[in-house]
Amino acid sequence: MRARIWSSRLLILAVAAWNIQAAAVLLLQTELISSGLDLDGPTGMAVTRGIGLLFLMWNIPYLVAAIHPIRHRFSLYEAFAMQLIGLVGEIVILLTTPNLSIAIVNTLNTYIYFDAAGLGLLVLAAYISRRTPSPGNVNITNS
Repeated sequence: MRARIWSSRLLILAVAAWNIQAAAVLLLQTELISSGLDLDGPTGMAVTRGIGLLFLMWNIPYLVAAIHPIRHRFSLYEAFAMQLIGLVGEIVILLTTPNLSIAIVNTLNTYIYFDAAGLGLLVLAAYISRRTPSPGNVNITNS
């Protein structure tokens, strides 16, 4: 049981670390990122910082789930849902927004790959940390 919890915890923390790394880039390299996304000037920098802040906020359920993936199962499901929403949303944006610059297309593709991988890790974490009956508590009935 302990190995399952730690394995699940490490998978969740890997996804959280990716999110925090992305937030750090957005918050610490604001001018470079905003200009690369055609968001020049003070407004573009504010938007980029806001996105970085959202990435940090996004991590709360991930970190709670990592504390104990079984006891904080609901937070793991929240993280899963957030990851899925991000993935689907990015795909919809990519497919329905005409005339995107190459920089935006590349950025969306990066986030799509990132969110798909993160979703896979969270699904694996949920599977690993699922509740299973202990051998002494299994009910076997004859029909």
